[in-house]
Amino acid sequence: MHCYPAAAKIGLTRRAMLRGIGGAALTGLVAGCAGRGGASLAMPVDPAATARPDLVDLARFDPRLRFDIRYATPANFMGRVLYPLPRAVAQRPVAEALVRVQTHAEAAGYGLLIFDAYRPWRITKMMWDETPPDKREFVADPASGSRHNRGCSLDLSLHRDGAEVAMPSPYDDFTPAAYRSNTAAPPEALAASRMLEGWMVAEGFVPLANEWWHYDWADWRLYPIMDVPLEDVTAG
Repeated sequence: MHCYPAAAKIGLTRRAMLRGIGGAALTGLVAGCAGRGGASLAMPVDPAATARPDLVDLARFDPRLRFDIRYATPANFMGRVLYPLPRAVAQRPVAEALVRVQTHAEAAGYGLLIFDAYRPWRITKMMWDETPPDKREFVADPASGSRHNRGCSLDLSLHRDGAEVAMPSPYDDFTPAAYRSNTAAPPEALAASRMLEGWMVAEGFVPLANEWWHYDWADWRLYPIMDVPLEDVTAG
């Protein structure tokens, strides 16, 4: 997900901000969210997206990568399972660049820890639908889609010997601590975040200013917004 400055200004974590939204059960939600309210909003089509989707399964593409897919567990800002399985897929050029970043990290004694990659549009819409109108500035608008929907965004961190490395804030924390401009975090956490950023930028990723964990592939606009469920993605 994306963070907006207003969320940080009022000092709310996303979980605290949304905990009053309601606890609709996942049963029927993931399967039915495409049709829920679907008549009023169709998945957007970007005419500039001319590349053919070529999603790859990151776990198979590079077995060195480690994963902690939070949206496949209740440990996320919505407080419940959103993905039916813990899977990370991305467009092939994104995966190829990620392999190079992993190699940089290994050379320094680290590895990559992936939190999220491609996200079906229906999940973005579900997040939007379940957020009260006065709080929708904090979630991606399904009318325009998310770069995650294109398979061109990654949420990730670093690990060392399997242990997650301390960063300036927890993942999906939307307070000023998550900003890349934050200088108040422990020096080791700031150094780790900047080290990851340097490797990612060198391989063609663009960092999101308000989330130290979020990176977009530079050519994201070439790929279409997609709504293929994670369990149905045919990935190389």
